[in-house]
Amino acid sequence: MEDEKCLDRFSHSMDKDLIFSCVCLFVCFSHRRPGEPPLIKGWLPYLGEALNFQKNPLGFMKTLQKQHGDTFTVLLGGKYITFILDPFQYQSVIKNRKLSFRIFSNKVLRKAFSIKKLETNDDLNDELHICYQLLQGKSLDILTENMMQNLRQVLELHLLKATDWVMTPLLAFCNSVMFEVTFTTIYGKSLAGSTKKFTTELREDYLKFDDKFPYLVSDIPIELLGNVKSIRNKLIKNLTSEHLAKIQGWSEVVQMRQDILEKYYTLEDLEIGAHHLGFLWASVTNTIPTMFWAMYYLLQHPEAMAVLRDEIDHLLQSTGQKKGSGFPIHLTREQLDSLVYLESTILEVLRLCSFSSIFRFVQDDLTIHSEPQDYCLRKGDLVAIFPPALHYDPEIFEAPEEFRFNRFVEDGKKKTTFFKKGKKLKCYLMPFGTGASKCPGRFLAIIEIKQLLVVLLTYFDLEIIDDKPIEANCSRFLFGIQHPASDVLFRYKVKS
Repeated sequence: MEDEKCLDRFSHSMDKDLIFSCVCLFVCFSHRRPGEPPLIKGWLPYLGEALNFQKNPLGFMKTLQKQHGDTFTVLLGGKYITFILDPFQYQSVIKNRKLSFRIFSNKVLRKAFSIKKLETNDDLNDELHICYQLLQGKSLDILTENMMQNLRQVLELHLLKATDWVMTPLLAFCNSVMFEVTFTTIYGKSLAGSTKKFTTELREDYLKFDDKFPYLVSDIPIELLGNVKSIRNKLIKNLTSEHLAKIQGWSEVVQMRQDILEKYYTLEDLEIGAHHLGFLWASVTNTIPTMFWAMYYLLQHPEAMAVLRDEIDHLLQSTGQKKGSGFPIHLTREQLDSLVYLESTILEVLRLCSFSSIFRFVQDDLTIHSEPQDYCLRKGDLVAIFPPALHYDPEIFEAPEEFRFNRFVEDGKKKTTFFKKGKKLKCYLMPFGTGASKCPGRFLAIIEIKQLLVVLLTYFDLEIIDDKPIEANCSRFLFGIQHPASDVLFRYKVKS
């Protein structure tokens, strides 16, 4: 009984009695209740296995899977997370109403962006969720058209001047181009002065903020994270109603979100800017590194680049378009989707580089039904699906460590059938999550990457300079696309 009281006290973040809490937590959780999954807590109070996990997330999880099976609980930075690795058990997590994504996500939004009202106002949650319908259908077609126009404007300078080789770091290139294209497509262009100057300054602050994101969502006090709090405050102020009023060309989704926020906040409330920062972060945080890895793998595999160029050329010829000066080409969303090798390349990059996990908060004690046995979960814990274990399963994907640009193509069409243990998998690729937590902007993100790759492959000669293997930075081991541990030089010039 005393153990259970102790566990209840420490199911949340560490309080001011830091050392005492850590020791008690470590001791109390050594006593498992009947039916609970195996517990791996390491020897460090509070941190648990966080350091081992961060060194090699996939290798660490595979080791635990061999030792304990497909379901086990790990202590990571003060959180007890039960991982479900059997893909045939994913639905038991996704459909269970005692497992909440909203509670988990609202806590993340409060820690990372200082958005507080969502934790206490379900109506605001529900209304903002409706906005995501403007990232699909006809609204997505409008965004696609506007994005192509913005991409044209951003790259025209390179097209006009890059008649000789231009050398630049690849990640820096992706950061610059994609941030500006995304911001101008979603939020518009500055009325007061240079849009380029404004987005450049915003991007520089954003990158500093984003670098600390994994620490922001932990329980480390923001005051211990250097100047990230002041950077976040600056970003929020630049995205308040007052500043956004100086930008024209808001997308439908931004306009609808602003209208909703003005119902629940005063116009001067800084938390409106915090909402916009969260939306901007979600729009670029995974798109930029995905574009980096797509370019990196294509530059490393010229045979793949050649196939994509042929596919794009064939589409342009079939639609009566010619590659002239400037940007005479125009591709609709349906035409972009017809480029099966291009899409397969992007999906393969997502398979290799996405380390997102799908989290749910346990609202009440419950039992998860699975094979070969059922497992009991405690109220206040987290449950997670870890897709990299699926993405790197050699039973599902042959030679999973290799980049194969055509892995998701079969008989000239998109391949959607994959098996494990002789059974067809409903979920075989999960970089965008699933269920309630599935990324609502996934269609726009894929389109943006397709557009930029089409333009670069059509108009530019591209070569890698640093022919060296690039490893991933595992600091984001449970959140999104892994960033590269270092940048790499490449060069480009306009095709003659």
